Amino acid sequence: MKHTTNHQILIGVFVGLLIGLYIKLNPHAIGTDSIIYVADLIADIFVSSLKMVLIPVIFFSISVGIANLSGHKQSSRIWFLTFSFFFISMALAIILGLGSMNLFEPGRGISLSIFSEQLNNFHLTSIPLSRFIKQFLSSIFVNPFKAMTEGNILGVITFSILVGFAIAKGGKEFFEVKKIFNGLLGITMKIVSWIVKFSPYGVSALIIKLVSQQSPDLFITLSKFIIVIIGMTLFHGIVILPLLLYFFTKINLFILWQGAREAIMTAFATSSSSATIPITLRAVEKNLKVKSDIAGFVIPIGATMNMDGTALYEASAALFIANLSGIDLSIGQQIIVFFTAMIGAIGAPGIPSAGMVTMAMVLQSVGLPLEALAILLPIDRLLDTFRTAVNVEGDIVVSLIVQKLVRKN
Repeated sequence: MKHTTNHQILIGVFVGLLIGLYIKLNPHAIGTDSIIYVADLIADIFVSSLKMVLIPVIFFSISVGIANLSGHKQSSRIWFLTFSFFFISMALAIILGLGSMNLFEPGRGISLSIFSEQLNNFHLTSIPLSRFIKQFLSSIFVNPFKAMTEGNILGVITFSILVGFAIAKGGKEFFEVKKIFNGLLGITMKIVSWIVKFSPYGVSALIIKLVSQQSPDLFITLSKFIIVIIGMTLFHGIVILPLLLYFFTKINLFILWQGAREAIMTAFATSSSSATIPITLRAVEKNLKVKSDIAGFVIPIGATMNMDGTALYEASAALFIANLSGIDLSIGQQIIVFFTAMIGAIGAPGIPSAGMVTMAMVLQSVGLPLEALAILLPIDRLLDTFRTAVNVEGDIVVSLIVQKLVRKN
């Protein structure tokens, strides 16, 4: 489904480009007003449908994802080490992404007129750190129903995590609740699949609006963004992760590449961490000599929860859209992007072709317009190959570190 949808989105982008260019070059031609009206209508339906499904996806996917972890009968030390290094590797990736975007500032100086209406209610204020911490905590520990109705993403995420841990800790006592939540997640995923099928039309409509109303400078700055993302993703995969591995295990980049090459190349070709799991397991067990009990725990969970490349991309994309919208995100707001990018990368397991939903979550967390997906989705397939390869490399690195530390202890 994923590859079919990607191809359809690419066709939608191409059609949208052609129609948008036609309107741009012939603004007073017969029928252009009608085309713009229809495109505007379809784009509104697409964006509204994403907003509609966003809260249920966050709540059920995070709750079920955490609750399902209780099924793995592994030692507490392996658990602790695995999730600690998942957090460390993704945190390093997000910091790299945010740092590079603040340094290179792609999108700065470009004004997107199509976002002006959505940003009318956006207010940026500078507050002291102590007050920010207080406001941040008060925004995440809130009435969950109020958070859902108001679209408070952080509040929903916090409540989802607590519910997931409660179900996991309850074990058999909450088995029926877990079963119901799995069913509700399945229903939500079905709705998402319908939105995904509609997405080529929604993206095409958004592209028509974008091209017909926007300066060509946008596409130049988009190229700069692509170069920055690919460069930083490769830097994380070639420098950061190998350094982390060497620090704890003394295994160097060349040994890692020799043993993991097949898995990383397969991830690059398929753009799917989950589809690469059998090859990744074979690589870490046979080539890199990781014990099967550790590999069998770290690799499958990592394919869902450890997404270095995805986290880097989603955090960077949020700052890119902020630049395009003429917004300077404060340190506090970038901290929010940090956490939502991490949750977004790990928090929607098992939802095929729905990266747009987690990207929407990151954008919404700091009030950025969802219409920006028109810019991000057309380049998603290209960038997905690089970030998936780094996602899988991160899983392999963590499995090697966990084995080393467990043996050492």
